Amino acid sequence: MSKGVFLDTYPLDLGDVDMQALQSTLDEVELFERTLPEQVDERIAGADVVVVNKVVLSGETLRAAKGLKLVCLAATGTNNVDLEAARELGITVCNCQAYATASVVQHTVALLLALATRIIDYDEAVRARAWQQANAFCVLDFPIRELDGKTLGIVGYGELGRGVARLAEALGMQVLVARRPGSSDERGWRRPLDEMLPRLDVLSLHCPLTPQTRGLIGARELERMRASAFLINTARGGIVDEEALVTALREGQIAGAAFDVLSEEPPKAGNPLLQPDIPNLILTPHSAWGSREARQRAAGQVAENVRRFLEGDPVRVVS
Repeated sequence: MSKGVFLDTYPLDLGDVDMQALQSTLDEVELFERTLPEQVDERIAGADVVVVNKVVLSGETLRAAKGLKLVCLAATGTNNVDLEAARELGITVCNCQAYATASVVQHTVALLLALATRIIDYDEAVRARAWQQANAFCVLDFPIRELDGKTLGIVGYGELGRGVARLAEALGMQVLVARRPGSSDERGWRRPLDEMLPRLDVLSLHCPLTPQTRGLIGARELERMRASAFLINTARGGIVDEEALVTALREGQIAGAAFDVLSEEPPKAGNPLLQPDIPNLILTPHSAWGSREARQRAAGQVAENVRRFLEGDPVRVVS
Protein backbone atom coordinates (compact mmCIF):
# COMPACT_ATOMS: atom_id res chain seq x y z
CA MET A 1 0.00 0.00 0.00
CA SER A 2 1.48 3.37 -1.05
CA LYS A 3 1.02 6.33 1.26
CA GLY A 4 1.80 9.92 0.30
CA VAL A 5 1.57 13.40 1.73
CA PHE A 6 1.68 16.80 0.03
CA LEU A 7 2.90 19.22 2.68
CA ASP A 8 2.18 22.57 1.00
CA THR A 9 -0.30 22.64 -1.86
CA TYR A 10 -0.24 26.47 -1.74
CA PRO A 11 0.58 28.13 -4.10
CA LEU A 12 0.37 25.29 -6.62
CA ASP A 13 -3.35 24.81 -6.03
CA LEU A 14 -5.47 27.88 -5.37
CA GLY A 15 -8.66 25.87 -5.69
CA ASP A 16 -8.41 25.93 -9.48
CA VAL A 17 -6.05 22.99 -10.12
CA ASP A 18 -7.17 19.39 -10.56
CA MET A 19 -5.18 17.18 -8.16
CA GLN A 20 -7.05 14.00 -9.04
CA ALA A 21 -4.16 12.49 -11.00
CA LEU A 22 -1.93 12.51 -7.90
CA GLN A 23 -4.72 11.29 -5.65
CA SER A 24 -5.47 8.35 -7.93
CA THR A 25 -1.78 7.39 -8.21
CA LEU A 26 -1.38 6.59 -4.51
CA ASP A 27 -3.49 4.31 -2.35
CA GLU A 28 -3.62 6.97 0.33
CA VAL A 29 -2.64 10.65 0.16
CA GLU A 30 -3.10 13.63 2.45
CA LEU A 31 -3.05 17.17 1.08
CA PHE A 32 -2.13 20.07 3.35
CA GLU A 33 -2.38 23.68 2.21
CA ARG A 34 0.54 24.65 4.45
CA THR A 35 2.84 22.91 6.92
CA LEU A 36 4.79 24.66 9.66
CA PRO A 37 8.36 23.49 10.38
CA GLU A 38 7.31 21.92 13.67
CA GLN A 39 4.61 19.89 11.89
CA VAL A 40 6.80 18.30 9.21
CA ASP A 41 8.11 15.24 11.08
CA GLU A 42 4.66 14.23 12.31
CA ARG A 43 2.99 14.64 8.92
CA ILE A 44 5.55 12.64 6.93
CA ALA A 45 5.81 9.80 9.46
CA GLY A 46 4.98 6.53 7.71
CA ALA A 47 4.80 8.08 4.23
CA ASP A 48 6.44 6.42 1.22
CA VAL A 49 6.13 9.58 -0.87
CA VAL A 50 6.42 13.21 0.23
CA VAL A 51 5.53 16.07 -2.11
CA VAL A 52 6.77 19.55 -1.22
CA ASN A 53 6.86 22.94 -2.82
CA LYS A 54 8.87 25.11 -0.43
CA VAL A 55 8.72 23.21 2.87
CA VAL A 56 12.26 22.42 4.05
CA LEU A 57 13.28 18.77 4.35
CA SER A 58 16.54 18.76 6.29
CA GLY A 59 18.89 15.84 6.63
CA GLU A 60 17.66 15.32 10.19
CA THR A 61 14.05 15.21 8.99
CA LEU A 62 14.87 12.76 6.20
CA ARG A 63 16.76 10.45 8.58
CA ALA A 64 13.79 10.41 10.94
CA ALA A 65 11.34 9.52 8.14
CA LYS A 66 11.61 5.76 8.20
CA GLY A 67 10.26 4.15 5.06
CA LEU A 68 10.41 7.30 2.94
CA LYS A 69 11.32 6.37 -0.64
CA LEU A 70 10.53 9.42 -2.78
CA VAL A 71 10.60 13.18 -2.37
CA CYS A 72 8.84 14.92 -5.22
CA LEU A 73 9.33 18.67 -5.54
CA ALA A 74 6.33 20.55 -6.92
CA ALA A 75 8.83 23.08 -8.26
CA THR A 76 12.14 23.17 -10.11
CA GLY A 77 14.39 24.42 -7.31
CA THR A 78 15.93 21.85 -4.97
CA ASN A 79 17.49 24.08 -2.31
CA ASN A 80 14.85 23.18 0.30
CA VAL A 81 15.82 19.48 0.32
CA ASP A 82 19.08 18.08 1.68
CA LEU A 83 20.07 16.19 -1.48
CA GLU A 84 23.25 14.76 0.03
CA ALA A 85 21.32 13.22 2.91
CA ALA A 86 18.72 11.88 0.48
CA ARG A 87 21.46 10.15 -1.54
CA GLU A 88 22.96 8.64 1.62
CA LEU A 89 19.56 7.32 2.65
CA GLY A 90 18.63 5.99 -0.80
CA ILE A 91 15.71 8.41 -1.12
CA THR A 92 14.99 9.42 -4.70
CA VAL A 93 14.36 13.13 -5.29
CA CYS A 94 12.65 14.41 -8.44
CA ASN A 95 11.36 17.80 -9.47
CA CYS A 96 9.16 19.54 -12.04
CA GLN A 97 10.76 21.04 -15.12
CA ALA A 98 9.82 23.61 -17.77
CA TYR A 99 6.19 23.69 -16.64
CA ALA A 100 6.09 27.51 -16.35
CA THR A 101 8.04 28.46 -19.46
CA ALA A 102 5.13 30.04 -21.32
CA SER A 103 3.96 31.90 -18.23
CA VAL A 104 7.39 33.34 -17.33
CA VAL A 105 8.19 34.27 -20.94
CA GLN A 106 4.85 36.07 -21.24
CA HIS A 107 5.43 37.91 -17.97
CA THR A 108 8.97 38.94 -18.94
CA VAL A 109 7.81 40.45 -22.21
CA ALA A 110 4.89 42.12 -20.43
CA LEU A 111 7.37 43.81 -18.07
CA LEU A 112 9.46 44.94 -21.03
CA LEU A 113 6.40 46.37 -22.79
CA ALA A 114 5.29 48.10 -19.61
CA LEU A 115 8.69 49.81 -19.33
CA ALA A 116 8.77 50.78 -23.01
CA THR A 117 5.20 52.09 -23.21
CA ARG A 118 5.01 53.54 -19.66
CA ILE A 119 1.57 51.96 -19.54
CA ILE A 120 1.41 51.97 -15.74
CA ASP A 121 2.21 55.69 -15.61
CA TYR A 122 -0.43 56.46 -18.24
CA ASP A 123 -3.05 54.40 -16.42
CA GLU A 124 -2.29 56.25 -13.19
CA ALA A 125 -2.45 59.57 -15.06
CA VAL A 126 -5.95 58.82 -16.31
CA ARG A 127 -7.07 57.80 -12.84
CA ALA A 128 -5.62 61.08 -11.54
CA ARG A 129 -7.77 62.94 -14.16
CA ALA A 130 -4.80 64.18 -16.20
CA TRP A 131 -6.57 63.24 -19.45
CA GLN A 132 -9.85 64.75 -18.38
CA GLN A 133 -8.11 68.04 -17.64
CA ALA A 134 -5.82 68.05 -20.70
CA ASN A 135 -5.99 70.83 -23.30
CA ALA A 136 -5.37 68.37 -26.17
CA PHE A 137 -6.85 65.06 -27.32
CA CYS A 138 -3.95 63.08 -25.80
CA VAL A 139 -1.50 63.09 -22.90
CA LEU A 140 2.16 62.36 -23.67
CA ASP A 141 3.83 63.18 -20.39
CA PHE A 142 5.94 60.00 -20.28
CA PRO A 143 8.43 59.08 -23.03
CA ILE A 144 7.38 56.05 -25.09
CA ARG A 145 10.01 53.78 -26.61
CA GLU A 146 9.60 51.54 -29.66
CA LEU A 147 11.30 48.16 -29.32
CA ASP A 148 11.60 47.55 -33.05
CA GLY A 149 15.29 47.76 -33.99
CA LYS A 150 16.50 47.74 -30.38
CA THR A 151 19.01 45.25 -28.95
CA LEU A 152 18.14 42.76 -26.22
CA GLY A 153 20.84 40.98 -24.24
CA ILE A 154 20.00 37.71 -22.52
CA VAL A 155 21.91 36.09 -19.66
CA GLY A 156 20.84 32.45 -19.39
CA TYR A 157 19.85 30.89 -22.69
CA GLY A 158 17.86 27.91 -21.53
CA GLU A 159 14.17 27.37 -22.21
CA LEU A 160 13.20 30.72 -20.70
CA GLY A 161 15.92 32.72 -22.39
CA ARG A 162 15.15 31.17 -25.76
CA GLY A 163 11.44 31.80 -25.30
CA VAL A 164 12.00 35.46 -24.53
CA ALA A 165 14.36 35.73 -27.51
CA ARG A 166 11.66 34.39 -29.86
CA LEU A 167 9.11 36.96 -28.75
CA ALA A 168 11.67 39.76 -28.78
CA GLU A 169 12.63 38.91 -32.35
CA ALA A 170 8.93 38.96 -33.26
CA LEU A 171 8.89 42.55 -31.97
CA GLY A 172 11.77 43.38 -34.29
CA MET A 173 14.55 43.29 -31.72
CA GLN A 174 18.08 42.02 -32.25
CA VAL A 175 19.07 39.43 -29.63
CA LEU A 176 22.54 38.93 -28.18
CA VAL A 177 23.35 36.11 -25.76
CA ALA A 178 25.87 36.55 -22.96
CA ARG A 179 28.45 34.02 -21.86
CA ARG A 180 27.72 33.92 -18.17
CA PRO A 181 30.32 32.94 -15.54
CA GLY A 182 30.48 29.21 -14.93
CA SER A 183 28.89 28.24 -18.26
CA SER A 184 30.50 26.67 -21.30
CA ASP A 185 30.38 28.09 -24.81
CA GLU A 186 31.47 25.27 -27.06
CA ARG A 187 30.23 26.95 -30.23
CA GLY A 188 31.87 30.26 -29.39
CA TRP A 189 28.94 32.51 -30.33
CA ARG A 190 28.01 33.80 -26.89
CA ARG A 191 29.49 37.17 -26.07
CA PRO A 192 31.27 38.27 -22.88
CA LEU A 193 28.72 40.13 -20.78
CA ASP A 194 31.13 42.97 -20.06
CA GLU A 195 31.54 43.65 -23.76
CA MET A 196 27.80 43.41 -24.44
CA LEU A 197 26.56 45.84 -21.80
CA PRO A 198 27.31 49.15 -23.61
CA ARG A 199 25.52 47.87 -26.73
CA LEU A 200 22.25 46.86 -25.09
CA ASP A 201 18.91 48.60 -24.95
CA VAL A 202 17.53 45.86 -22.69
CA LEU A 203 19.20 43.27 -20.46
CA SER A 204 17.03 40.33 -19.36
CA LEU A 205 18.21 37.78 -16.77
CA HIS A 206 17.24 34.11 -16.96
CA CYS A 207 20.16 32.32 -15.28
CA PRO A 208 20.16 30.36 -12.01
CA LEU A 209 21.56 31.84 -8.83
CA THR A 210 24.96 30.24 -8.28
CA PRO A 211 28.19 31.37 -6.61
CA GLN A 212 29.28 32.55 -10.08
CA THR A 213 26.11 34.58 -10.78
CA ARG A 214 25.48 36.04 -7.33
CA GLY A 215 25.97 39.80 -7.66
CA LEU A 216 26.56 39.40 -11.41
CA ILE A 217 25.00 42.81 -12.05
CA GLY A 218 26.51 45.34 -9.67
CA ALA A 219 27.51 48.98 -9.69
CA ARG A 220 30.25 48.48 -12.29
CA GLU A 221 27.95 46.64 -14.71
CA LEU A 222 25.15 49.17 -14.29
CA GLU A 223 27.57 51.99 -15.03
CA ARG A 224 28.55 50.27 -18.27
CA MET A 225 24.93 50.13 -19.47
CA ARG A 226 23.37 52.85 -21.57
CA ALA A 227 21.45 55.59 -19.79
CA SER A 228 18.49 54.59 -21.98
CA ALA A 229 18.70 50.87 -21.12
CA PHE A 230 16.22 48.68 -19.22
CA LEU A 231 17.07 45.83 -16.82
CA ILE A 232 14.61 42.96 -16.36
CA ASN A 233 14.98 40.19 -13.79
CA THR A 234 12.57 37.25 -13.64
CA ALA A 235 15.32 34.86 -12.53
CA ARG A 236 16.59 35.27 -8.95
CA GLY A 237 16.99 38.36 -6.79
CA GLY A 238 20.56 37.75 -5.69
CA ILE A 239 21.86 38.05 -9.25
CA VAL A 240 21.57 41.85 -8.99
CA ASP A 241 23.06 44.10 -6.32
CA GLU A 242 19.83 45.76 -5.22
CA GLU A 243 21.45 48.75 -3.50
CA ALA A 244 23.47 49.45 -6.64
CA LEU A 245 20.29 49.27 -8.73
CA VAL A 246 18.55 51.81 -6.51
CA THR A 247 21.47 54.18 -7.00
CA ALA A 248 21.52 53.58 -10.76
CA LEU A 249 17.81 54.36 -11.12
CA ARG A 250 17.92 57.45 -8.92
CA GLU A 251 20.98 58.83 -10.70
CA GLY A 252 19.69 58.01 -14.18
CA GLN A 253 22.46 55.53 -14.99
CA ILE A 254 19.77 53.34 -16.59
CA ALA A 255 16.27 54.25 -17.73
CA GLY A 256 14.24 51.65 -15.87
CA ALA A 257 14.02 48.21 -14.32
CA ALA A 258 11.36 45.54 -13.82
CA PHE A 259 11.78 42.72 -11.31
CA ASP A 260 9.65 39.72 -10.37
CA VAL A 261 12.15 38.55 -7.74
CA LEU A 262 13.97 39.91 -4.70
CA SER A 263 16.94 38.65 -2.73
CA GLU A 264 14.68 37.64 0.16
CA GLU A 265 11.13 36.40 -0.41
CA PRO A 266 8.79 37.36 1.05
CA PRO A 267 10.63 40.60 1.88
CA LYS A 268 9.49 40.74 5.51
CA ALA A 269 12.68 42.51 6.61
CA GLY A 270 12.26 45.10 3.88
CA ASN A 271 14.29 45.58 0.74
CA PRO A 272 15.92 48.64 -0.84
CA LEU A 273 13.81 48.17 -3.97
CA LEU A 274 10.61 48.59 -1.96
CA GLN A 275 11.29 52.26 -1.24
CA PRO A 276 8.38 54.26 -2.71
CA ASP A 277 10.40 56.98 -4.43
CA ILE A 278 12.51 54.91 -6.85
CA PRO A 279 11.85 56.12 -10.41
CA ASN A 280 10.91 53.84 -13.31
CA LEU A 281 10.86 50.62 -11.30
CA ILE A 282 8.19 47.93 -11.70
CA LEU A 283 7.93 45.13 -9.12
CA THR A 284 5.75 42.02 -9.20
CA PRO A 285 5.64 39.48 -6.32
CA HIS A 286 7.32 36.40 -7.87
CA SER A 287 4.12 35.83 -9.81
CA ALA A 288 5.57 35.31 -13.30
CA TRP A 289 5.34 31.52 -13.06
CA GLY A 290 1.85 31.34 -11.62
CA SER A 291 -0.65 31.03 -14.46
CA ARG A 292 -3.34 28.41 -13.86
CA GLU A 293 -2.08 26.51 -16.89
CA ALA A 294 1.48 26.41 -15.51
CA ARG A 295 0.32 25.26 -12.10
CA GLN A 296 -1.82 22.54 -13.68
CA ARG A 297 1.18 21.32 -15.70
CA ALA A 298 3.22 21.17 -12.49
CA ALA A 299 0.49 19.13 -10.79
CA GLY A 300 0.51 16.79 -13.79
CA GLN A 301 4.28 16.38 -13.57
CA VAL A 302 4.07 15.64 -9.85
CA ALA A 303 1.56 12.86 -10.54
CA GLU A 304 3.68 11.50 -13.40
CA ASN A 305 6.83 11.57 -11.27
CA VAL A 306 5.14 9.59 -8.51
CA ARG A 307 3.54 7.09 -10.91
CA ARG A 308 6.75 6.47 -12.83
CA PHE A 309 8.70 5.98 -9.61
CA LEU A 310 6.20 3.43 -8.34
CA GLU A 311 6.45 1.64 -11.71
CA GLY A 312 10.23 1.45 -11.35
CA ASP A 313 10.96 3.92 -14.15
CA PRO A 314 11.59 7.26 -12.40
CA VAL A 315 11.79 10.51 -14.37
CA ARG A 316 13.08 14.04 -13.65
CA VAL A 317 15.41 12.62 -11.01
CA VAL A 318 17.74 15.18 -9.44
CA SER A 319 19.18 12.97 -6.70
